[in-house]
Amino acid sequence: MKKKIFIGGMSCEHCSAHVKEALTDLGGKNVAVSLEGNFAEGEFDCTDEEIVKAINEEGYEVSEIF
Repeated sequence: MKKKIFIGGMSCEHCSAHVKEALTDLGGKNVAVSLEGNFAEGEFDCTDEEIVKAINEEGYEVSEIF
């Protein structure tokens, strides 16, 4: 299912790279992260809770998932 994840705490390209890697490791496909828009999008077969946990483990905060 395609999802858009709004993320707080990203401030540089390294931050967005960490988020992309965490989401890809979670099984996300076609993952793209926008540092300027503070969001990531992609196709995921996991739960929203798993996404939140993966991003929190990287030190960032999920505000919304659509």
